[in-house]
Amino acid sequence: MRRVRYESTGGPLFLEETPVPEPGPGELLVRCEAVGVTLPVVRKVTEAAEPIALGGEIAGEVAAAGEGVTRFRPGDRVTGLCFGHGYADFALLHEAMASPIPDDATAVDAVALVRSGLVAYGALEAARPAPGEAVLVTAAASGVGHLAVQLARIRGAGRVVGAVSDPAKAEFVRTQGADDCIQYSDDSWGDPVDCILDAVGGDLLAPALAALAPHGRLVAYSSGGGTIQTYDLLVGAKSVIGFQMALIARGRPELYEQWRQELWRLFAEGALKPAVHAEFALADAAKAHEAIETRANLGKVVLRP
Repeated sequence: MRRVRYESTGGPLFLEETPVPEPGPGELLVRCEAVGVTLPVVRKVTEAAEPIALGGEIAGEVAAAGEGVTRFRPGDRVTGLCFGHGYADFALLHEAMASPIPDDATAVDAVALVRSGLVAYGALEAARPAPGEAVLVTAAASGVGHLAVQLARIRGAGRVVGAVSDPAKAEFVRTQGADDCIQYSDDSWGDPVDCILDAVGGDLLAPALAALAPHGRLVAYSSGGGTIQTYDLLVGAKSVIGFQMALIARGRPELYEQWRQELWRLFAEGALKPAVHAEFALADAAKAHEAIETRANLGKVVLRP
C-alpha cells in the first residue's frame, strides 16, 4: 500500500510503499476513502523535534477487525481519529474512536463533519452562549471555524461575527451564517461580543480579550499558545476557558457520542453543511498542507487515497 511520510522536521512529504498493517486487539483496519488534514498535524510536521506519524480523521470501509472487536465488521463504513499513519491507503483505527457513517453520507462528508464539528460543538458548549448573545469565531473560514459559525447561528446567537486573516474570505464566512466579518489586523473588532471561540492563539489573544464585553467568555482550543495578562481579565470580569476534544473523548464518552449524534442529525436535516475547500490525491499531500499553512482554505481540506 501507499503511505505518506517525511524524514526530518519541515522536510518534504513523500509517498512510500509499505505492507498493509494487521489490526491488533480492539483495532479496525480501514480502507481509507477520505482523510481530513488538520492544522495541528501540519504544525507538528514543521515544528516537532522528531518526525511523527501523519494521522487525523479518516473515513472508509472496514477491511478487517482485530481480536475483541464487537461493534464493527468488515464491510461497515466508519470514521474516526487515527493516531498512527492515516495518510495511507489503509489505516488502523481503534474501535473506541470509530463511529458508523450514515447511509446518506459520503466518506468526505464524514471527515469534514465529525471531528471538526465535534470541536466546534464542544467549544460552543464550553462558552455556553445564551440565546441572543453575540459570538465571535476566529479562523472562521477553517474546517472547524465555518462549522462553529453555523452552529452558533443554529444555537440562537443574536449576532455572529467571523474573524479571518484575509478579506477575500469574508464572503465565504457570511455564506456560513455570519452577520459580519472582521480582519485580525483591524484596529477595532467592532461592538463587544459575549463569547469568542479562538482557534488561533498567540498574538491574537490580546485583541480577542479586548473584543469581549464585560463578563464575556473566551474559549481557547488552539495549539498556537499565547500569553494572557491577568489584569485584562480582572477589569471586565472576563473568563478564559481551555477546551480539548481528547479529554471529552477519553473521559466523557457518553457526551462525545451524544454530540456526534447531534451533528449527524443536523446534517441529515440540512441545517449543518460542511464545506470542503479541496480534495487532494495522496501524492499531493504537500499541496494539502500548503493550503492549511498559507491559510488559503475555505472549509475542510481532504486527502482522497
